[in-house]
Amino acid sequence: MNIAFAFKNFEPSEHLKKYTRRRIEKLERFFGKSSGLEVGVVLAVDKFRHRCEVTVTGEGLHINASEQSSDMYAAIDLVSDKVESQIKRQVSRVKEHRRKTAKADIDVFTWNLDVETDDVTPPVGAKRFAHKPMHIDEAIMQLDAVGSEFFVFFNAESSRVNVVYRRRAGGYALIDPVL
Repeated sequence: MNIAFAFKNFEPSEHLKKYTRRRIEKLERFFGKSSGLEVGVVLAVDKFRHRCEVTVTGEGLHINASEQSSDMYAAIDLVSDKVESQIKRQVSRVKEHRRKTAKADIDVFTWNLDVETDDVTPPVGAKRFAHKPMHIDEAIMQLDAVGSEFFVFFNAESSRVNVVYRRRAGGYALIDPVL
């Protein structure tokens, strides 16, 4: 996190910089120490009014906050609390968005294999198989034996149809739809 200071209408003090830096660096717990955030802090004095403005940019984030008080330290505390609440709100929005996409219903087209009429032909590339219940280890061995990119099987542990596939990065992944 890079913090840039700007002072208007008064002399900068190291103690004020250190205090502000300590308050702003507490926000790193939301992003981690290696985040590439840029923070701009403007401290200004106009007669009896002390103003603190903070701008946080980076990682798809842009937050502005400004507070004023009769004491510069109070203004810094107020603006850091305001920025923290904005970051918490943003993080909760992202988490909620991820939850909604994870819970999205998946429409699956199913072909009725039990119908035994001659006028109905299965779609091109359709395969019929007897679903012998098997464990994930067996399904991975079958996937390797077949040499395909994926393998559909009836999971003996969950009693559901699952798909195991090879990941591009290496290894295997399992799709276990919950209906």
